[in-house]
Amino acid sequence: MDASETLAVDAFLGLLVPLWQVVIGVLVLVTVVVSVRKLLLRGPSRMGGALLLLGSAVVGLAVVSYLIQSL
Repeated sequence: MDASETLAVDAFLGLLVPLWQVVIGVLVLVTVVVSVRKLLLRGPSRMGGALLLLGSAVVGLAVVSYLIQSL
């Protein structure tokens, strides 16, 4: 592969990366919506535990991402 082919491949992959981020974001959003719907159908008795679990997962993810960025 010469230099122009390498640049073309890099440019193509550069265009695909945001597309994959959008696909992953949409899949995560669909998963969250389906999970919230199932949780709401189960009733308020399970809501407290689920919110506690979700809150701890969000805080854990924020801490991990902060630690990774600070390295």
